Amino acid sequence: MAMTSLPDELWTRILEIGVQSRGFTYKDLCCLSISSRRLRRLSNDDSLWSHFLSSDFPLYPSASPLVSSKSIYKLRFEKVREKRIAAQRRALLRKESQIAEHSRKIREFENRLAEETSKMKATLSEVSNLRKVREASVALNVWQPEVVRGRHKELVEQSVVPVESRVNTLEMEFKVCKQQILVLKKAYNDEKQRLDTAKEELSSLKYHPLQNQELVGGGLDESHANIKTKKLKRSRKWKRHGVIFSFLG
Repeated sequence: MAMTSLPDELWTRILEIGVQSRGFTYKDLCCLSISSRRLRRLSNDDSLWSHFLSSDFPLYPSASPLVSSKSIYKLRFEKVREKRIAAQRRALLRKESQIAEHSRKIREFENRLAEETSKMKATLSEVSNLRKVREASVALNVWQPEVVRGRHKELVEQSVVPVESRVNTLEMEFKVCKQQILVLKKAYNDEKQRLDTAKEELSSLKYHPLQNQELVGGGLDESHANIKTKKLKRSRKWKRHGVIFSFLG
């Protein structure tokens, strides 16, 4: 039996079953409407779009009887789409702001780490010099050649602070610097991990194939859908058979 010989009543019933059982979405109905003039006329039936209105927009007030359900559905869909786009933009801005803040903190940690590392190196250098002074001071108490003794004496005389107390102070400063560096490194790694997570979240916000198609594609815009008419016509026969088989079992 040829598909074109099926009466309109049967096609209408197929579409009703598809819509009521949620087997069809508004996108499917729009695709059917551009596959042939007959299906375009049948898919524009007000009862089909009225069902979509009540199921997809249950919180909206009742539709006006003077305007077609499809037109009302398109208007409401556009409003929801605009809200979703605005919400996505706000989410993107918030996430970009978080990334900027994480980056700022990371730069701050890097500067503080550089300062503490430089301070620790300077402390180690001073401790090393003071230990040489202490060794020279001890060496003065034993016999040694006059040339060596003169160098040690000069080294001891250059020190203007008590060696032992200064060494103890510097060793304490070194321990504090080392502890501070460990704390900063942990904070830096934690902040870096938060930055990487925020970047991944931003990437996922920017790329949602199905969601972006929903928001940008404008499934009810038949002029946009007409671009794909040639491809759909090639598979029209397969689609018709698929519709019949899926709903007539």
